[in-house]
Amino acid sequence: MSSTLLEVTRAAHEEVERLERLIVKDLQNEPATNKDRLFQSHRVRNMIETIMSTTHKLVEIYEDKDSARKDEIAALGGQTATGTNVFSAFYDRLKEIREYHRRHPAARVVDANEEHDALLKEEPLIEFTGEEAFGKYLDMHELYNQFINSKFGEPIEYSAYLDVFSQTHNIPRKLKLTRQYREYMENLLEYLIYFFQRTEPLQDLDRIFSKVTAEFEEQWENDNVQEWEKDVKENGQAPPQHTVIDLDFYSTVEELMEVGPDKLKEALAALGLKSGGTIQQRAERLFLTKDTSLEKLDKKHFAKGSRGSEQNGGAPAIKEVENSKEIALMEAKMKKLCDLLSETIVRTKENVVKKQALTYDEMEAEREEEETQADTESDDEEQQIYNPLKLPMGWDGKPIPYWLYKLHGLGQEFKCEICGNYSYWGRRAFERHFKEWRHQHGMRCLGIPNTKNFNEITSIEEAKELWKRIQERQGLNKWRPDLEEEYEDKEGNIYNKKTYTDLQRQGLI
Repeated sequence: MSSTLLEVTRAAHEEVERLERLIVKDLQNEPATNKDRLFQSHRVRNMIETIMSTTHKLVEIYEDKDSARKDEIAALGGQTATGTNVFSAFYDRLKEIREYHRRHPAARVVDANEEHDALLKEEPLIEFTGEEAFGKYLDMHELYNQFINSKFGEPIEYSAYLDVFSQTHNIPRKLKLTRQYREYMENLLEYLIYFFQRTEPLQDLDRIFSKVTAEFEEQWENDNVQEWEKDVKENGQAPPQHTVIDLDFYSTVEELMEVGPDKLKEALAALGLKSGGTIQQRAERLFLTKDTSLEKLDKKHFAKGSRGSEQNGGAPAIKEVENSKEIALMEAKMKKLCDLLSETIVRTKENVVKKQALTYDEMEAEREEEETQADTESDDEEQQIYNPLKLPMGWDGKPIPYWLYKLHGLGQEFKCEICGNYSYWGRRAFERHFKEWRHQHGMRCLGIPNTKNFNEITSIEEAKELWKRIQERQGLNKWRPDLEEEYEDKEGNIYNKKTYTDLQRQGLI
């Protein structure tokens, strides 16, 4: 009897209400294992999607663009083309009901509650690889192989890759703009999204990404995206962090020639200028950029294809900026997913390190043991573990021995202000945390590189003070010919270049 539009509307409202009650009933049951939690989350997700689909159909019915609902309501009141006839409408509807039961003599009323209660026992099909262990670990071996076989990657162990794959600041900008890096970043983001959707189906990933995109657009507009600041300042010169040679320390072409042909070639290539010719020609070409912006330079100084504004109204340059923005946005989304999956990443690395210490037979025995204990996992988790000393849990979910607790000094607490006052128990965990994601994220927020110089430093103020001293020392270590180049007069007196030139100009030497 769902042939009429009004009956379809009523059935849709009833379906939505039943699914809502079923979601509440399902969420009231606390899952015993991680597997049960995933089943429950995916069941609820499927029911929510069904509610949304049914609601969209109801909205279309109420909009009534074809006036079908309006005509059906009018027909119930007996309104026809020839006038109003209530009895005719009644008998027409009665005839329709009889005809339906004549065609379906075995029709019976179905108890919807029985059908919906069966949904609570459903185990949705969730695709996980064997390495992922039903969502407990990440399986990034394909991405790892892509990383170590690329120009921007390096030959490292899989366990080390799990530490560095989110640290995009270690990759040079010019390598990030390659097609190889873009494809790698697309594959990495696609896998993390797919894994997150399988393990956290109730999270609204679109809402999370919309917030990340809004923050990114604002930072990009203000040129505050870390690692993606603009290469060129307003005067057209490269900023100090991307400049091979600081021209402020050179006042003549002859002084600039002293840095050597290789350095000059590297500096010219970084600015997109021609890097050929004699050392004097290279120095003259580079020296032009000290007082003249790149936009005002004659096109003859640029290498072929490097000046994007010559053709198509700057289309190549605009395309490169758009490509940079897309890659930077993918990196921002990837880092957000890494924050959401931080526990899984740590758990994956611990599992990889543990497996590296096992032989093949031990791994097979462990796998068989896990399969044997899978059926009794629920009962084991419900049992309360006796742990009066509050010892840390081992890999088997049981408290570690007390002697091992004392041996590693796990009763000693170390707090790190850079990590948000997070506590680390034991000296080993404290020393190891300087290379982990939480400390690296804190250092990145402070705008400080996480190098060995900052090991053992947990205070934000101390880190800032040390970084300030390092920057000052790096400024003093720059080669300044006018102050550091030495000259000797006829009497054997030693002067720096600036003093010697002044004395010579005055005729005192």
